Amino acid sequence: MLTLETVVFQQGHTVPNNPRLPVLIYRDAVPPIGDTAAAFEDLFDEAGWDHGWRREWHDGISADHLYRTGAHEALGIASGRAIIQIGGPGGDEISVVAGDCVVLPAGTGRRKVVASRDFVVVGACPAGQEPDLECGPPTEWHIARIARLPIPKSDPIAGETGLLPRIWNRAI
Repeated sequence: MLTLETVVFQQGHTVPNNPRLPVLIYRDAVPPIGDTAAAFEDLFDEAGWDHGWRREWHDGISADHLYRTGAHEALGIASGRAIIQIGGPGGDEISVVAGDCVVLPAGTGRRKVVASRDFVVVGACPAGQEPDLECGPPTEWHIARIARLPIPKSDPIAGETGLLPRIWNRAI
């Protein structure tokens, strides 16, 4: 059964995080049977979450602390399991398994702590946003760019009827 967890991270020194918008952790977003990657691709596509150049990517999560300044990001766990750290150094370590989806507002740090050999993530960003990757301390330019980024009109899991727009609009 789909459940939602939220957590907010304060601005950090090595990653900016997003002190206004919570990270959304959808547990059991898709059933972990069959082609879970395709199920995430379909949900993201229907919700209008893509990269512009390609609607999603399939990969893992870096062991380094990374963040985006030009896009929010959905990470659909297609297979395997992992412990990921969100919020930068000193942030929360969360366990994720196939079928879970983590939605990171721009600026939120994330890294892989440990993962199973079959760990695969399907990632996507809202259409029209620029999925850059940053790894150094944020500059004033990064922080201003994150603050200007619009809230998506749809939730990557439930589309326009999903909770993300309501939760994030209430947070600002």
